[in-house]
Amino acid sequence: MGLALVHGRARAGVSAPPVQIEVHLGGGLPSMSIVGLPEAAVREAKDRVRAAIQCAQYEFPQRRITVNLAPADLPKHGGRFDLPIALGILAASGQIPMEPLRDCEFIGELGLTGELRAVDGALPAALAVAPTGRGLVVPAGNGAEAALAAEVDVRCARTLLEVCALLARGRELPRAAAPEAVRSPGPDMRDVRGQAQARRALEIAAAGGHHLLLVGVPGCGKTLLASRLPGLLPDASDAEALEAAAIASVSGRGLDPARWRERPFRAPHHTASAVALVGGGAEPRPGEISLAHQGVLFLDELPEWDRRALEVLREPLESGVVTISRAARQSEFPARFQLVAAMNPCPCGWAGDASGRCSCGPDAIRRYRARISGPLLDRIDLHVDVPRLPAAQLRPDAPEGEPSAAIRERVAAARAIQAARAGTVNARLDQAATMASCRLRERDQRLLEQAVESLRLSARSMHRILRVARTIADLAGSPEIATAHLGEALGYRSLDRSPAALAA
Repeated sequence: MGLALVHGRARAGVSAPPVQIEVHLGGGLPSMSIVGLPEAAVREAKDRVRAAIQCAQYEFPQRRITVNLAPADLPKHGGRFDLPIALGILAASGQIPMEPLRDCEFIGELGLTGELRAVDGALPAALAVAPTGRGLVVPAGNGAEAALAAEVDVRCARTLLEVCALLARGRELPRAAAPEAVRSPGPDMRDVRGQAQARRALEIAAAGGHHLLLVGVPGCGKTLLASRLPGLLPDASDAEALEAAAIASVSGRGLDPARWRERPFRAPHHTASAVALVGGGAEPRPGEISLAHQGVLFLDELPEWDRRALEVLREPLESGVVTISRAARQSEFPARFQLVAAMNPCPCGWAGDASGRCSCGPDAIRRYRARISGPLLDRIDLHVDVPRLPAAQLRPDAPEGEPSAAIRERVAAARAIQAARAGTVNARLDQAATMASCRLRERDQRLLEQAVESLRLSARSMHRILRVARTIADLAGSPEIATAHLGEALGYRSLDRSPAALAA
């Protein structure tokens, strides 16, 4: 009778809870069973493990083998348990020593030849191993990704035989090495001609972390502007970059370890479902809002989106997390993204254009804009009209816009002021911090109250106006919010006007 214990990691959302793989060899007819809530891919491991052990020139025990994946109430998914199951069988049968298994954790899928194949979620597993003091052995295909967790001794193996040589004979495995970080140039603001107000709004959005809505006729440059916002944001900190990289690691779409520091930019098509946005599935995966964590989510043609899909954004816009509930458990994914949306002013797209080609009546415009709910608009800080540019400003020899690098310096300076004052960007201030950081002079307070009454704004909109005004003051280096700062912030609420004004 033999018993062995091997340490591994499951995948639950973006976390990697520990799993103990217990292998027992007993008497009876030869068989192998896996218990502990394994799904189909885990149950099929017994066939992969048997072939891999035999191809590695080890003996597969002809005994009753019971594999327990503890804790028993945690669902187990994928092929990540193949390697620890194989090692447990070899240790329980006395073919490799048990002592070295105590100091390492193992994840990896086995091929029939004993080859180790990469699995999802190697980075969250490495981050979770760090506090335990153990090492981590991963397939060679996961080495660069797992090495981003600098505090863990991560070793790479190509085959089961190499791992057995480490445990049985102390033969060293190569240490995983993260590739040198590469930053791609990305789209630059110098390509944007004219559009002074939209450029200014983009700078304010970057400085304060504010959500932005661009409203303009087709071809006026809304997508061009939105794609340049990531280039205005400061570099992500190590913690922020690792959070975003961990989400990409478990998404199934893969992670490029050389670009893990780049802020994500996600632009799903308007036919995407609510599940595609927030995530889900029988084994919950992150959706677009989580893949945009610490970056930018761009939603083009906003009124064309299914309303039910848009409404699921309301809570994550406030809380920065999304919780996916299933019958047995919940999975929580970070979703601290910056929303940039774009829309036409009317169904035909030309309302308000100087050409006068719009044929939409006031009722049609009202119905079109009513596709976006008031509570969602409330959560978008900046509403900006983007006009059509004269043809002369689009000439190849027309003056270029200000480059992104210069704007990013001002954004970084404003964010440094916010970090020193409140520890976060202005858009994430709670109500108490907003009242403390965004005080107005009595005259300006009356101006704000008059605007709130005339535009029939909600309390949430009023607080967002105050935060935008605070960001404008920070960009100007002003310790107080002046009348000009408040007036500019009020000017960015164009969609809060009355329906008659919108249709005019």
